[in-house]
Amino acid sequence: MRFYRRLLPFRAISFDLDDTLYSNHPIMLAADKKMAAYFEKILSNYVVDQQLHSAFNFRFWLPFRQQVIARSPELKHDIGLLRQQSYYVGALSLGLTESEAKLFADSALAYFTEQRSNFTLPQQTHDFLTYLKSRVPLVAITNGNVDTDKIGIAQYFSHHFHASTDNKLKPDRDMFNKTCLALNIAPEQLLHVGDCGKNDVFGAINAGCQTAWLNPYQVGKPLKVLPTLALDHIEQLVKVLP
Repeated sequence: MRFYRRLLPFRAISFDLDDTLYSNHPIMLAADKKMAAYFEKILSNYVVDQQLHSAFNFRFWLPFRQQVIARSPELKHDIGLLRQQSYYVGALSLGLTESEAKLFADSALAYFTEQRSNFTLPQQTHDFLTYLKSRVPLVAITNGNVDTDKIGIAQYFSHHFHASTDNKLKPDRDMFNKTCLALNIAPEQLLHVGDCGKNDVFGAINAGCQTAWLNPYQVGKPLKVLPTLALDHIEQLVKVLP
């Protein structure tokens, strides 16, 4: 554990989820494989070019994602709705009717959400979050769309903010501000824990919060500003609890 700024008294801890509490990369790889098989099966029910069946992976849908963002830039803040609209536009390009494309997109998003949340956390993580919750309020702040109920961690957080059309993506200060408002605390009384130097550390510092940089899987973007402290592992939080 290394300190870069003076740690002020804090009254709550917020957590990023993906690649902070668990490694998200293998989860997403597995989900992408499941989705490719799902698309091949579902789209075989429609009149589409059979030669495309081997290409229904994330690369196939990427151009449609870009089209949706160009048309509706605000959807970049809601990755679930963005994914659903990408599936919808892509399905239209394959010749599905509007009603067929809508049903297809809704079903595909539901299946994806199920698959990307199809994992469990070790008991050690549950035990640690249970202990932290007994000491300070915990809040989840994420740009992702993991189902915290399905993976069994929703009960540890008094509030859960995820990026959407109502909550701007980190590093915007929006979700940090809403967290402090919900807890009725000043920004400097929130300690945010996350892996990304941009979304978590810069975002929280810019919102006036304190930050604990935790990058256990080495996938977060590099630091742009120094955090309050850096953790080698999550259990070190015990040493700084109020």
